[in-house]
Amino acid sequence: MKTLIIVSHPTVEESGSQQFLIQSLPDDGEITLHVLEQTYPEGEIDLEKEQALLREHDRILFQFPFYWYSSPPLLKKWQDDVLTDHFAFGYRGTKLHGKEFGLVLIIGLPEKEYQTGGEEGFSISELTKPYQAMAKKTGMTYLKPLTIFQFPYLTEPEKKALLIAYQQYISLPQPISLKRKEDWVLDQLAKTSKETLPTEGAAFVLEAAAEAIEDNRMELDELRLHIDNYDV
Repeated sequence: MKTLIIVSHPTVEESGSQQFLIQSLPDDGEITLHVLEQTYPEGEIDLEKEQALLREHDRILFQFPFYWYSSPPLLKKWQDDVLTDHFAFGYRGTKLHGKEFGLVLIIGLPEKEYQTGGEEGFSISELTKPYQAMAKKTGMTYLKPLTIFQFPYLTEPEKKALLIAYQQYISLPQPISLKRKEDWVLDQLAKTSKETLPTEGAAFVLEAAAEAIEDNRMELDELRLHIDNYDV
């Protein structure tokens, strides 16, 4: 599956959250990073280039800071200019049908403010309805957004967890099940070069982690088998 990540940020080079995500992207040929403000510093969007990019990818992701419940202005302009009649909707406008569409949102307030009783008064699901409607109109499958709350305040363990969640979100087939997450981790462990590890003991830790994941999977599979065979 080929994924197109369309990033919009007025000062992306100075954004700690965006640089953290961008620098973590795998170089495997399946991920295309497309930063609008770098590609179009004058704001003049190349319609044919953008529509060709959309055709070439299976999963389209918008990645941006959640400004006033919406995106930065260049991404909105991109939507207006690129998602045209006869291409994205309308008569013969089926070029995006069957593709996946998702959001990676950088949000300044705590998550609790977007819940019942929170300061914002609306959930992220409610506030992203325009994007859900866009996906529906263009025939794309809408994915649950990846929401990143208060990035500057994340601890190092939280950033590591975010890194894993982000890479799984951009690459794994939907729905992202526990089994697919486990397989992804095992694949990453297998790809890790032992020559790059800081100590000899680190290789043992990786092997032990892989064995633990595989053992847990066997136990879960056995438990599921017992549940399926249980006659209520």
